[in-house]
Amino acid sequence: MRSTFKGITAGLLAIMGCSLLAFHGDPDTASELIRKKLVLQADSFLTMARLLQSTAAGTNNKLILQRRFREARLTYKRMEWATEYFDPLTSRQVNGPPVPETELNGQFTEPEGLQVIEELLFPHLNPSSRKQLIASLKKLAVNAEIYREYFTRTDLQDWQIMDAVKLEVFRIEALGLNDFDDPLARQCFTESAVALNSVREVTMRYARDDKDRLQQLFTQAIRYLSVPVAFDCFDRVAFLTAYANPLTRELTCLHKQLKLPNVRYNRLLNQDAATLFDSSTFNRNAYIDAPEDTANAQKIALGKKLFFDPRLSGTMTRSCASCHQPDKAFTDGLTKNLDITGKKHILRNTPTLVNAALQPAQFYDLRATSLEDQVGDVIGNQDEMHGDMRLSALNFWQDKTYRKLFADAFPVKGRVTIDTTEIKNALASYIRSLTALNSRFDDYMRGDQKILSQREINGFNLFMGKARCSTCHYLPLFNSVLPPRYMQMDAEVIGVPKTKNSKIIDPDPGLYALQPMEFNRYAFKVTTVRNAARSAPYMHNGVYKTLEEVIDFYDQGGGNGLGLNVPNQTLSAGRLLLSAKEKMEVVAFIRALDNR
Repeated sequence: MRSTFKGITAGLLAIMGCSLLAFHGDPDTASELIRKKLVLQADSFLTMARLLQSTAAGTNNKLILQRRFREARLTYKRMEWATEYFDPLTSRQVNGPPVPETELNGQFTEPEGLQVIEELLFPHLNPSSRKQLIASLKKLAVNAEIYREYFTRTDLQDWQIMDAVKLEVFRIEALGLNDFDDPLARQCFTESAVALNSVREVTMRYARDDKDRLQQLFTQAIRYLSVPVAFDCFDRVAFLTAYANPLTRELTCLHKQLKLPNVRYNRLLNQDAATLFDSSTFNRNAYIDAPEDTANAQKIALGKKLFFDPRLSGTMTRSCASCHQPDKAFTDGLTKNLDITGKKHILRNTPTLVNAALQPAQFYDLRATSLEDQVGDVIGNQDEMHGDMRLSALNFWQDKTYRKLFADAFPVKGRVTIDTTEIKNALASYIRSLTALNSRFDDYMRGDQKILSQREINGFNLFMGKARCSTCHYLPLFNSVLPPRYMQMDAEVIGVPKTKNSKIIDPDPGLYALQPMEFNRYAFKVTTVRNAARSAPYMHNGVYKTLEEVIDFYDQGGGNGLGLNVPNQTLSAGRLLLSAKEKMEVVAFIRALDNR
């Protein structure tokens, strides 16, 4: 799969790359030696880009061009840990998705970089694309120069380096094992080994003993990645549990041992996360608009009471819980719910609220950038609740119980009313409390090796490999917030039919209604797979009633594979060729993602 939409949380894009543009430090320090190495690596990447450019201008030999392209990607992977962290804007242009992007603020970005070039070279070289290929390679060389200049003039801080190193291991876990950014060149294990070895060399500046546990773990992980194995046969469960998790735990220990400055900022992936699977790895308050919006016990208690109160609706007959029912993973079990009048259906299927806090945009069309905005949209929606929060606030002010709850949650001296922003924040705080990563799969990844069956383990390996699920539903949240920065969220065009057996695409335009660019037509947010067994039916229109039907849809290549006319489909139309046994294993794994 490839995304057509990337939403970026305002103000956070470059926060990880906040290194100081200043005089270089002591040349003998670890950070200075690492910086110098990055300059050399950027220079090597520039050389490879120019070599590939000159080769493309002088030959149509597909094999030569493909070989040099693969070499260029490996050169990039050697410094990816630093480029993605310190210069993310340039990195989007070097190794971003090969499709147009729109951001939550409406900004449009044309695709460029390695993934675009890959499509021009694989599986076959199209002579008619030579002009585009050379232009893309020229831009690649320009961005390589930007990298070289950046690392020539910047100072790197030790705490940033250690943070970036661990994020690169997380990136390998979530994206490096599934051909996410090289689906045609197909060398993800080689690239992951190269990236991991580069990270190993960085850590040796801080832990020099080749025989210490950290270096041994690096050696073992790299060796495992380097064993020749078919993409579909790689044991991702074994790599994650036996190599990646111990490695990131040891990196976390090293960071603590170095006693580096404890610089903190708000992001989804907590900076002290030891693995991607710890219960405290993710921050449910990451996407708040302001620090005062942070969820606390008082706000959550108030929000829960409001969530079940029908007085928020215009008819005083419908509460949030009417459609988001706790026993159905906060969905309603319906294809589409009825509107507030009970006379017609609302536009889309009701999504789960479980882990909704772990995504930077809400609704199938990503129109709300915070849970507070989502709450306000639903309550004011004429079809859904048709409420007026100003009137609701007046009613709640007359209720002594609510008056006390609001006073506890939002201490205001001389309070004489309830503010509508307090209602929204209280409800959003309750939704943030619905964050839960406590499935049997999570317990397995935390060390309980007996809690999953072999069928479920096989299903995970299929999910991450042959079935291609994880190129959109990213490990470990299994939603579409791109790891490890978790600032961008995907929408996809998969070609969902109007009815189960229809050859006509569902007419809902999706993201196109908000951002009318052709590549956005029929694009919808990629929702989480967690608790999917409890949140049927599926897709934005509820067209599929079972997980088995969903797997069949993807196995056949989405809408195009089923014979629908979806010219902008981002899902590959090729069949996955899953056997009946493999489909059952994938479903078994998805069921293992239910909260306990």
